[in-house]
Amino acid sequence: MESRSIVEQLSPIFKPASIAIIGASKTPGKWGFMMVDRPVRTGYRGVIHVVNPKGERIHRLEARRSILDVPDPVDLAVITVPAPSVPQVMRECIQKGVKGAVLISAGFAETGEEGKALQQEVVRIAREGGIRFVGPNCMGLWSSAGRLNLAFDQAPRPGPIAFVSQSGTFGGSLSEIASEKGYGLSQFVSIGNQADLTASDYLEYLAEDERTRVVVFYMEGFKDGRRFFDLARKVAAKKPIVIYKAGRTEAGTRATLSHTASLAGREEVFDGICRQAGLIRTQEALQAFEVAEALALQPLPKGRRVAILGSGGQGVVTADACASLGLEVPELDADTVESLRKLLPPHAPRPTNPVDFAGSNRSGSDEALVVEALLQRDYIDGVISNVPLNPVAYVATIYTGGIPQPLLDLLKLAIQGAEHFASLPKKYGKPVVAIRFRRFQNDLVQDILNGAGIPIYDTPEECARAMHALARYAEIRKAVAGLVGKFGV
Repeated sequence: MESRSIVEQLSPIFKPASIAIIGASKTPGKWGFMMVDRPVRTGYRGVIHVVNPKGERIHRLEARRSILDVPDPVDLAVITVPAPSVPQVMRECIQKGVKGAVLISAGFAETGEEGKALQQEVVRIAREGGIRFVGPNCMGLWSSAGRLNLAFDQAPRPGPIAFVSQSGTFGGSLSEIASEKGYGLSQFVSIGNQADLTASDYLEYLAEDERTRVVVFYMEGFKDGRRFFDLARKVAAKKPIVIYKAGRTEAGTRATLSHTASLAGREEVFDGICRQAGLIRTQEALQAFEVAEALALQPLPKGRRVAILGSGGQGVVTADACASLGLEVPELDADTVESLRKLLPPHAPRPTNPVDFAGSNRSGSDEALVVEALLQRDYIDGVISNVPLNPVAYVATIYTGGIPQPLLDLLKLAIQGAEHFASLPKKYGKPVVAIRFRRFQNDLVQDILNGAGIPIYDTPEECARAMHALARYAEIRKAVAGLVGKFGV
């Protein structure tokens, strides 16, 4: 097993051509049913075998009484049998030549010494037989590459973010919320007790995964902390790693031990290690996905200097949020002020940064021109802006009749402005993130920005955190490059 690369070891798990659900059930609500039902309903393209001691047909699939009765090769075994039966099932998987396993079953190290001994026995059997496995005490995985969904009732939105979660239920809920908010996943894995495969193994695999641009971790504790952070330092040179860690308080630390048999460790030590390893740490759960989206889609800034475009209090609050994170909001020079005044309505205040549109009924073209003027300044590294106005999207929420022709003409201008706006990050190599307090259905302007990779957030604080993460990762990349140049490592 050690002679195989991590990609060779884990590909049968994330990209299996065939799966066997061992402990399959006809009873809705049981794990044995869900592990059959989810891949069948959500588009898994490989071969599905079901193993049930009664030989019952499940989802019109013929059941075998044992994995040894399956006539075809099996890449991945999904095991849902009770914990005491797992050692024998693992032996049969080895005899069959199964290449990997997902061990859903609970009742191992998280339950105490007896469960810990049983878990160690399963690990010994699997390693002697050359099988790598996820879990135990986990809720499965999702792989966009393998079109395999074991973890969700509905498959997530595919995208560039890989999510590794030590909690199955919490991680699954976060993934579903993230998908609803538009964050796309390349992979999701509920790692459970990490009896065999650990967080380090997943990180090493995802570092080589072409579909993954950013790796997000929810962790409670580490089985091999030194290896993880040594590896993270190397991976961070080419991919951002975002981590949200539980167990920051005494109560949380105590809870992690009973949840996934993990020791959380001292908070201040962990925070320092994250900084040294180049990890971007978040303090709130969904914040990890907010910053991951920007890191996956936007160019990195050269510094921490941010320009803000908004209206009234929005700009003030955004400036405060940026400054509180250590971002700079520089005052604009006289030449920039004069050029911007020509683009703003006459009643708008003098543009100093933030730039205030003063609540005018502007067009998307006007806002795109202002953002472009800001990006052209060498002392501005990135821009936070409101989403350009789409008059039709707003009016459609008020009127049920047809849209008047003058508004349709304005819509054409709004679309042109949005397309111009959307082109700017790539043109100038600087990040742009946007805010919209109120979302509208079928908003073409919003769709254009999303299609170009400009993230749209709900609050000024979210925008500031995203821009701060981009600046922080740019600094991490620069520091790693310096180490390579100095030490050749």
